Amino acid sequence: MQLVQALGALLILVAFVLVQRKRMSTESGGYLWLNFLGSLVLFVVAAIAVQIGFIVLELAWAGVSAVGLWRSYRPAIRSG
Repeated sequence: MQLVQALGALLILVAFVLVQRKRMSTESGGYLWLNFLGSLVLFVVAAIAVQIGFIVLELAWAGVSAVGLWRSYRPAIRSG
C-alpha cells in the first residue's frame, strides 16, 4: 500500500515541479490529469485506511481537477 501511496503523491509532485519549472501550464490537460489521477489514488488509500481528513482533501483535490478537465475539453466538444 505504501508503494501505491507514493505513486499517487509522485503524480501530484511531478505536475507541481513541471509547473514551477515553467514546462507545463496549470491549465494544460497533462497537469490536470496528473493531479486528478494522483488525488484519486491517494483518495482510495485514505478511504481504505478510513482517514477522514485525507478523504476530504483528496476528494476536493480530485473534484477541482475534474472541473478543470471538464472545462478544458468542453470547447473541443462544442466545435466537434
